[in-house]
Amino acid sequence: MKSFQEQSKAYLYAVLAVLLWSTVAAAMKLSLEYFDYLQLLFLAVFGSLISLFFILVFQKKLKEIFQFPKKAYLKSAVFGFVNPFVYYIVLFKAYSLLPAQEAQPLNYTWPIMITLLSIPILGQKISLKNFIAIVISFLGVAVISTKGNLLSFSFSNAYGAFLGLASAVIWALFWIYNIKDKRDEISKLFLNFLFGMVYISIALFVFSEFPSFSLKKYAAAAYVGFFEMGITFVIWSLALKKSSHAAKVSKFIYLVPFLSLIVIYFVLGETILFSTIVGLVFIVSGLIFDNINFSRLLTKIKNRKRFKKA
Repeated sequence: MKSFQEQSKAYLYAVLAVLLWSTVAAAMKLSLEYFDYLQLLFLAVFGSLISLFFILVFQKKLKEIFQFPKKAYLKSAVFGFVNPFVYYIVLFKAYSLLPAQEAQPLNYTWPIMITLLSIPILGQKISLKNFIAIVISFLGVAVISTKGNLLSFSFSNAYGAFLGLASAVIWALFWIYNIKDKRDEISKLFLNFLFGMVYISIALFVFSEFPSFSLKKYAAAAYVGFFEMGITFVIWSLALKKSSHAAKVSKFIYLVPFLSLIVIYFVLGETILFSTIVGLVFIVSGLIFDNINFSRLLTKIKNRKRFKKA
């Protein structure tokens, strides 16, 4: 049983991770004023790779990178194509089209997407509780995307809203398959991003250009890389590892979108719409309502030996 001191450290790490993740939406939106989404992705992933490299060195795990079986590298090549390459292209494009206060909550629907995708991928049956949670969360999506004008069902930016939800679907797919990979989390994340960097570099060369240097602009991109993709992930992993039960720290994650609105208001100067707050309350309420079943679902995904055919 975890000691009180260890549990206190778990809470401290969890709060730190939540505070850092709460700043990322504003940082991404701000960075997209300096770069196109491919340029930002290139710089952010490069920054993330640097941070993950030094973490692996510090933890004396760097040699593990060269000791995986061949199939593991093939798996990382596939996963790296999904995340960071496709996932962040879609997410950054959504942020370039939408206000940050809209893009962030739409992406935050990924736990609900996992529940939905588990039906065809894992053959899971949807319960009444799952269904109600999904309806509640997607009502929140509709409120945010229509700015509260549900009767007209006219989206402020339909393509941006589609991309925001698509990013949640992509992340959910990645989560379902990646969670079964039993390799060390940081090691496989580093390899995934290393392969992803190859795809991103090719895309940057073909469709964009290398971003010109500016300390201020590069620092903004590095911030996204460090705290969206790299260091914060490690801090959150430490919180889960030190906690006596994952649920004790997982509940803090529901604070992220609300704290993000505060940062978005002060950093970006966006006027936070009442419809955004209402929609976000619906989305998070749906996630909390579905939380017990969602935790059980993740356990099933981890323990499942093979996926059922849809």
